[in-house]
Amino acid sequence: MRVAVTDHTFPELDIERAILREAGVELVSGQCRTEEELVPLVADADAVITQFAPVRAGVIAAMRKARSIVRYGIGVDNVDLDAARGRGIPVCNVPDYCIAEVADHTLSFILALTRQVVVHSNRVHQAAWGLGTPLASLKALSDMTVGVIGFGRIGRAVVRRLTAFGGRVLVHDPVADAADVVAAGAVPADSGQVFADSDCVTLHCPSTAQTRGMVNRQAIAAMRDGALLVNLSRGDLVDPAALVEALDSGKLSGAALDVFSPEPIPAGHPILKRDNVILAPHIASASVPAVGRLRRAAASLALASLRGEALGSVVNGVR
Repeated sequence: MRVAVTDHTFPELDIERAILREAGVELVSGQCRTEEELVPLVADADAVITQFAPVRAGVIAAMRKARSIVRYGIGVDNVDLDAARGRGIPVCNVPDYCIAEVADHTLSFILALTRQVVVHSNRVHQAAWGLGTPLASLKALSDMTVGVIGFGRIGRAVVRRLTAFGGRVLVHDPVADAADVVAAGAVPADSGQVFADSDCVTLHCPSTAQTRGMVNRQAIAAMRDGALLVNLSRGDLVDPAALVEALDSGKLSGAALDVFSPEPIPAGHPILKRDNVILAPHIASASVPAVGRLRRAAASLALASLRGEALGSVVNGVR
């Protein structure tokens, strides 16, 4: 049997290879970016593990033997779930490998914005001293309302961290139980209330037909003047042109983004080189333990599918 890894950002695949070799399974890999590169790699694979490669309908149609498609990560927006469902191929993610890392990164972004950490660090490095931003830009979370969109594993971990600061936390998630939100110390709210009443909005939901472009001109217009936006979910949740316009006009006073649309951010893009925008290269999930958990889980899911075992994190309804 053979497992194909379509692409990866790891220096090597020794963890996956060791897990599969012990069961007599061969691992083959590539760094595929197009359908033309993917098809010959996955055609005869018994399971496929993917990170960022576009596993679209044409690629899935070429899979003659695949018993599973496993995503390195939580989001599965690079995989055509409907096409896989039509072929009877379960698609699995790894939903719990980086909860603490992303939640911690979210708080670091929010605090960096509210305390103007990056701006002042840069000024001191440039031999300047003293307050480098208007006093009103320095805020305390205890005086703020933070809106959290998405109350899954990461959203819940973010809420736990935010409530410790003593401010008001609003939560919107159409599938969350309001009683669970209240038990976490937050206030259930619809999306309109989150945008209208929050000093800072942080996004923790997947990229779906319902969420893509949710932070658009209309949503931003409803936000408080000078509000902050934080996104560690998926870049396509936010309309980049609307975001740039809001930063230019001062409607938003700042943003912190681990993700963007497109990625990588093109050279010369107007989101770059702004003192009030913090950017990271989609690394909020990263830590040595988290990456190890991710890789072991992905290889183990692929192997379980080859053995005919039940899969615990199927996202497209195929069992």
